[in-house]
Amino acid sequence: MRLVHSISRRSIALVILTAGVASTAAAQARQPSATPRDTTRGAVRDTLRAAVRDSLRPSARDFLSVVEAPPVVTHHSMRLHGTTLSYTATTGMLPIRNDTTGVIEGGMFFVAYNKDGVGDSNSRPLSFVFNGGPGSATVWLHMGAFGPKKVRLNPDGTNPPPPYTYEDNQSTLLDQTDLVFLDPVGTGFSRAARPELGPKFWGLDEDIRAVGEFVRLYLTRYDRWGSPKFVAGESYGTTRAAHLSGYLADRGIALNGVVLISTVLNFGASAMDPGNDLGFINFLPSYAATAWYHKKLPADLQRLSVAQVTAQAERWAETDYANALMRGARLTDAERHATAEQLARYTGTSTRFAEENDLRITLGRFNQELLRDKHLTSGRLDSRFTTFSTDQGAERGQFDPSEASIRNSFSPVMSEYARRELGYRNEEVYYILGGGIGRWRYPQNNGYANVVPSLERAFAKNPEMRLYVAEGYYDMATPYYAVEYTLAHMAVDPRIRASGIMTERFEAGHMVYIDAPSMTRMREGLRRFIDGALPQAQRAQR
Repeated sequence: MRLVHSISRRSIALVILTAGVASTAAAQARQPSATPRDTTRGAVRDTLRAAVRDSLRPSARDFLSVVEAPPVVTHHSMRLHGTTLSYTATTGMLPIRNDTTGVIEGGMFFVAYNKDGVGDSNSRPLSFVFNGGPGSATVWLHMGAFGPKKVRLNPDGTNPPPPYTYEDNQSTLLDQTDLVFLDPVGTGFSRAARPELGPKFWGLDEDIRAVGEFVRLYLTRYDRWGSPKFVAGESYGTTRAAHLSGYLADRGIALNGVVLISTVLNFGASAMDPGNDLGFINFLPSYAATAWYHKKLPADLQRLSVAQVTAQAERWAETDYANALMRGARLTDAERHATAEQLARYTGTSTRFAEENDLRITLGRFNQELLRDKHLTSGRLDSRFTTFSTDQGAERGQFDPSEASIRNSFSPVMSEYARRELGYRNEEVYYILGGGIGRWRYPQNNGYANVVPSLERAFAKNPEMRLYVAEGYYDMATPYYAVEYTLAHMAVDPRIRASGIMTERFEAGHMVYIDAPSMTRMREGLRRFIDGALPQAQRAQR
């Protein structure tokens, strides 16, 4: 696809040149008289415009040749819990067409894994998996969590010394379900057919239409309509998965299960904005967990387990702390000071710091303040990670140490794996996290995006659907108590709430799976979840 971008750059240059000629011609037309040179310039302008049109045609043809090329099919095997698992990998693109005209407007890159020797593929569960961002490729769940290969990390999720490599993944879902890892347009190798078409994919609803079309086309092209179907997402991918569940249900595609890892469904539940105290309340238990991990809490709290500490923090957050924030300036000085003392107690900071921040400590300030005495900044994706603070007096850290760590290892390993193991050769940039998309559009109600109604609708139309939710104590990007708040306010049948929703919490961060003990426990939870979401007859056929 290198040709696509080289032609696009040439087209841009021609457009700029054409615009310059057009501006000059327009300026001369305003003069009192025209000259023969004006006609010449008009002819040049028309020629350049034609060249621009012509230059776009090979670009479109080249894009289509990549999108419509046959996928690369490779065969593999691995040792999984003492037995041999043989599987087929399919790597390629699917076209995303305009609903009205049928014209291809984008191509979506995917890697699919199918277990060999299963007979009728319709007896096998099929899971569509994606990450979030928005703007993130699906490399994290692909090579960190569920694929047959994973990036080799230390047990606590930190990186070993480079160069980085991959290994068999003993926690893969492939023994239980076939897997399709897809990159939404603007991430990974996925692209819009032309740059100006990018915005048609970059928004909450636009993205759902494209991913929904990918699911439909994959089911059709690979004859998987009869398979039990799951979707799994992480971070913004949970927003996508929940929204997609309703979108697919509206179009006759019923899901057996939805897997949400580090969830955000109602953005208002964790937003720490002026006038929205809910975010400060829901972040408080995560602050307490982080302070406990870094041994910054008072001795009586530090002696407890993280589950016990956060349980206390939850009770205080939803009672006394919520009441104090609701009262605002109506608090007496004594009440304000008492609240600040408790806030400092649960956050490992000082009473003065709590008072200076009007009892509302934003995440950036917390991450910088908690370990300021050690010249360290704590992470956002995983608050167990720290980095040296080059500016000790700064209000917030310069970057997220947890995000920087994982990007360093996953980026090169994915490039190596795609070319060497999967045989897929593409010289384009693999957009792993940002860089491939523009401004993202959120159709918001009351100022915040909220996809809960889509999930509620999916449950109403398909009461047999099941939901699995994984939460991390040290996840400061999608704090777990905001997830609990969202789930508690979902309008679903009480029977679904009692038996159809499975929630697990882990001593991990946003990427639960990079922590080895947490991944082992999550895999067992997912095994029970997937089995429980399948019809009885198909459990035995897997």
